[in-house]
Amino acid sequence: MVALSTSTDPAGQPAARQGRQPSTTQAELSHIALELFKEQGFENTTVDAVASAAGIGRRTLFRYFPSKNDLPWGDFDSELDQMRDHLATLPEGTPLVQALTAAVIEFNRFPAAEIPVHRERMYLLLNVPALVAHSTLRYAAWRQVVAEFAAARLQVPLGGIAPQTIAWAFLGASLAAYEQWLEHEDADLLDLLDAAFVEMKTLFAGTEGESHST
Repeated sequence: MVALSTSTDPAGQPAARQGRQPSTTQAELSHIALELFKEQGFENTTVDAVASAAGIGRRTLFRYFPSKNDLPWGDFDSELDQMRDHLATLPEGTPLVQALTAAVIEFNRFPAAEIPVHRERMYLLLNVPALVAHSTLRYAAWRQVVAEFAAARLQVPLGGIAPQTIAWAFLGASLAAYEQWLEHEDADLLDLLDAAFVEMKTLFAGTEGESHST
């Protein structure tokens, strides 16, 4: 990962690189923040420092991210929409677990150049206490997408035990895969995710094509 080159102004805040064009997308701002978090630590990096490195003002930054804790997530809401759209395109006859496995793996597919950045992102999200606590909100939104699909496929209410259990199980398996990925530099994330979901298949044996009571 190439670190940002920043200088420091008289007030002690990192200044934007000379000639740098302002960064005004969530992905760009997230990348800049992740670099600063890596260099300075999450707690030691201020919102003002991120805004300055991006060549924008603090108020502009907050138009893209409600808080510093949201910066590592990038354009997560848009990615969730893409995951929901992907599930909607799968043939109706695709078994439930197979459909969700395919969608979650696709959700976690990144270009090779993005993988080091994503590794840094996930290390922070799984290890920085403030981010771990904040992640519950993001994970709830992720589980909602999974539960919506499961509820529709099983023809049960969204709040029923079956879709909620499936959503939690897929999240748990995904996080287990991520922990393994972060521990082993040479591991392939998609292979680990696939292996985690294979382990889950026996858990959902007998659910395919069935309806459940709440």
